[in-house]
Amino acid sequence: MPYIEGEDRHQIYLLPNTLDDFVDEENPVRVIDAYVDSLNLEELGFQVYSGIKAGQKPYRREDLLKLYLYCYMNGIRSSRKMEIETKRNIELMWLISKLQPDHGTLSAFMKNNKTAIKKLFKEFTLMLKGFGLIDGQLVAIDGTKLKANCSKKQHFNANIISKKLEHIDEKIDAYLHDFLTEDNR
Repeated sequence: MPYIEGEDRHQIYLLPNTLDDFVDEENPVRVIDAYVDSLNLEELGFQVYSGIKAGQKPYRREDLLKLYLYCYMNGIRSSRKMEIETKRNIELMWLISKLQPDHGTLSAFMKNNKTAIKKLFKEFTLMLKGFGLIDGQLVAIDGTKLKANCSKKQHFNANIISKKLEHIDEKIDAYLHDFLTEDNR
């Protein structure tokens, strides 16, 4: 195998429970698992290793992305804190099959895949649009017979929306920058 393999989620230990028993069917961690498994990371621009070279086997990019998305969802920005969570969080143990990558591996994953992660955020929005959860259309109404409470701060047009999209891209860049500077500390 070209990758470091984790433990089976259904492995029975001395305790009568499997790791799968600790994660409810409605747990959001299962959504992360299904979503990342449905992606083609190479098309998104993630660095995917063939496992042919000599040396230690790399972690699967899918596992590192699952870990990153879970930690992002729970407000964990530091790769060192992510490393700690892999050792104590049962949901993460289930999600990445009890793998425990170190903080250097997690930090390098972020540094090497910045543009792919930005693209992933956009793909996620397109997926929501595909499921019909958001429309993605610009709606503008022109008329005076509407009763509304709309100030200049709450009024949106195509120009304002494009500025807001630029602002969102800047916030994504700022988040990635904060993550990497937190690692350097």
